[in-house]
Amino acid sequence: MPSIDIDPLDYSRSFICHDASFNSVRFWVESRTRLLDDDGQVDFLQCASCKSENTFAPENLFQEDNYDFLPVFGGDDLVVFRRYSRLTERYREVAGVEKYWGPPIYKLAAAIEYEELGDWDALYRAAMEGLPMVSQTRIRNEETGLEVIVECPVKTLNMQAERRVYQVDTGPVALPDLNRRHDPPIDSLALAFIAFNSPTSADFIIEQPTRVDGEGGSACWIHHYSNPFSLVATNRLLSIGR
Repeated sequence: MPSIDIDPLDYSRSFICHDASFNSVRFWVESRTRLLDDDGQVDFLQCASCKSENTFAPENLFQEDNYDFLPVFGGDDLVVFRRYSRLTERYREVAGVEKYWGPPIYKLAAAIEYEELGDWDALYRAAMEGLPMVSQTRIRNEETGLEVIVECPVKTLNMQAERRVYQVDTGPVALPDLNRRHDPPIDSLALAFIAFNSPTSADFIIEQPTRVDGEGGSACWIHHYSNPFSLVATNRLLSIGR
């Protein structure tokens, strides 16, 4: 698989803004997923999760029947994930990108200065200096010709200096299904966590309906991250700044 040649975002300064009069909401961009095929590319920008709220109310700001609210913007479309404490048909909604707050205003900051962490010494030094880090994971499905680069800030990094080993664990990210083409492409996305400890493979765990067994034989279904799997991938780690 060829090397990744995409300049990273500076996630500390990347936002999606709106200027609607009823709510000029600003979302922090938490990851970027670039989906590529023979016809071009589309970027999906996954924003940070918040809780359902009674916006601008004088009191009782959180809704009683609460859920996680997470939007992903991409091209002409937007997908909103609403995770309740139970399965609901509202978990996933695709709409036009302007439906909720009008046209999005993309304030995406490219990293001005970054360094590829190509060996253990560079990785360990950047980690111990407290530099922000970004990971990029490239995956390709040869049968469909679809390819993706998943980029995100590294939130958790495990290291063992004596063995000179590391492990990245970060999420959520927007992970597309590369097994077939979706129309619109945003329909291909699921929320996932990514982990890797080598340059050539990555493990994922996807949020999906999951059975929870309780005491006395009771059971219920919720949306939860489950059924991990591994994929051949090319992983790249970068530090932002010096």
